[in-house]
Amino acid sequence: MFSINQRIGFLISFMCIFVLLLSPAGCIGQEKADKSKTIEDMNKEFMQVYTEDFWNTHNLAAINKYYSADFIMHSVSGDRNLEQYKQLCQEYFIAFPDLHITSDDLVAEGDKVAKRWTVTSTHKGKFMGIPATGNHIRVTGIEIFRIKDGKIVEVWVNMDNLGIMQQLGVIPGPEEKVQEEQKDN
Repeated sequence: MFSINQRIGFLISFMCIFVLLLSPAGCIGQEKADKSKTIEDMNKEFMQVYTEDFWNTHNLAAINKYYSADFIMHSVSGDRNLEQYKQLCQEYFIAFPDLHITSDDLVAEGDKVAKRWTVTSTHKGKFMGIPATGNHIRVTGIEIFRIKDGKIVEVWVNMDNLGIMQQLGVIPGPEEKVQEEQKDN
């Protein structure tokens, strides 16, 4: 029969071989897990990376990394192509140098990702003809992105433009209107 030391040695050897055999299986299992990610999961991850790398670092140089050459932005003020959108982004980065976007929700279906977001920033530069006010703003919005071949080809934007103008002091806010009405009475 085997001594206790021989049994322990055999057991340890068996465990080492077992672990070595499982390690490649674990790697293969991980590859399968990565391949099993849905297009929706990959697009949501893309949106998170894009938001951090492009918007939150004000990395205008990365625009071609994330946007297709035939990109189009749809908004209430009309459509913009990639070059027009780049100019708009540059204006945001200059006017709001501490601009930070938080992705509050990401919902994906097929090649589209809906993103509900919140922006916080301080108005420190000229924005749409409005001189810097130093006002801190908090703005919410929703965008629907269409992604093709790993790039954004289209986005539909809806954001609180009235709220921006009120926070910048260009348009009176609700409480200011009430005070004005009280003065008139």
